[in-house]
Amino acid sequence: MTQGATDTASFPLPSPKELRRLREAKSLSEEQVAAAVGVTPATVRSWEAGRASPRGRKRAAYAKLIGTGGTETRGASEGPPSGAHGKRAGLTKPSSSPAPAAGAAETARADEPSAGDRPGAAVPALTPAEAFDALYSKNAAALFRQTFLLTGRRNLSREAVERAFEQAWQRWPEVAVDRDPAGWVRAAAYEYAVSPWHRLRRAHRHPDPPPAAPGAGALLEALLDLPPSYRRTLLLYDGVGLDLPETAAETEASTPAAASRLTNARAAVAEQVPGLAEPSWPTGQSALLHEQLGALALTQPVAAMPTARAIRDGSEHKAGLWMRAAIALTALIVGIALISMVMSPARYGNPPAERVGGVPPRGGPQRLTPQDLTLQKKLHEELVRGPARLVPDLR
Repeated sequence: MTQGATDTASFPLPSPKELRRLREAKSLSEEQVAAAVGVTPATVRSWEAGRASPRGRKRAAYAKLIGTGGTETRGASEGPPSGAHGKRAGLTKPSSSPAPAAGAAETARADEPSAGDRPGAAVPALTPAEAFDALYSKNAAALFRQTFLLTGRRNLSREAVERAFEQAWQRWPEVAVDRDPAGWVRAAAYEYAVSPWHRLRRAHRHPDPPPAAPGAGALLEALLDLPPSYRRTLLLYDGVGLDLPETAAETEASTPAAASRLTNARAAVAEQVPGLAEPSWPTGQSALLHEQLGALALTQPVAAMPTARAIRDGSEHKAGLWMRAAIALTALIVGIALISMVMSPARYGNPPAERVGGVPPRGGPQRLTPQDLTLQKKLHEELVRGPARLVPDLR
């Protein structure tokens, strides 16, 4: 076993996005981590961006400094503490499905007692397909309702959820070992749902009719009036219940930027929904907003979602189509290049000079005429003061 493999096994680290979230949850700056580990801040940014990975003693120190053993805290005092939000089927933070390690399922089935409840019993393993099906069955409905709050369009929400799970199955070895597979799928669904390209599609230009429940239509309209980044931040923090570092990491923003977006989004929504402005403290406003977002999500019945097996089959079919299209395009380019090589001449040369329309051929410098010689002599003999330029002779 190589040294790099030994370091990885002895000091495992989460995904780059999770590294940043853990650092910010412990209120550590990049400079502080760099000084503690003995590297530069640029190296820490490379680790958190996934461009590099620590090794040796630096990996051990880094894992000890921001390891998952510490207690995570809320990123800002204005948000509700953990557990303050009510349990709602539409918006509570979904639990991740048991994920296999290194491509093989190693955790217990979700619907069976854990090994700790059955002393001496072996933990049954899940196949990749079973682990994916468990993730899909647990999170598809809640993710559809969350995506509807982002878009106000049922068909687009259903399409975003399907596309996100198809991508998850295509990249399942990566998703399976992620600390939060449900978060990975949620981020992919949100990215697809808020893409500005959907405005060009006739089916998704206008939102669906608002729900008929009292106050629900005003809240949904207020959400859709927000910029996509503000809407997503508000939904993740006050709707799903993520803390501020998690919200910042998932929206690819700094923690101060996420806090600013959250504050502005709450103020904009409170202007259109007067009831949200009643709590004078941020925690109470966040709890009330979470309750109303959950109620709004529950007003939308879950669309007829395909089965997990259909998602897997569709993902594999699309991957096969892309593969065949890439092979066909490569073959076409190679064919065009070969035809060009065969049809092009072996060598190129200049044709001999010919007289065209009475114009004499010019194969090089021509003899100067008497007029040219006179002008040349005059230019050499006469000196011009000032800038070097020709002075016309008007005589």
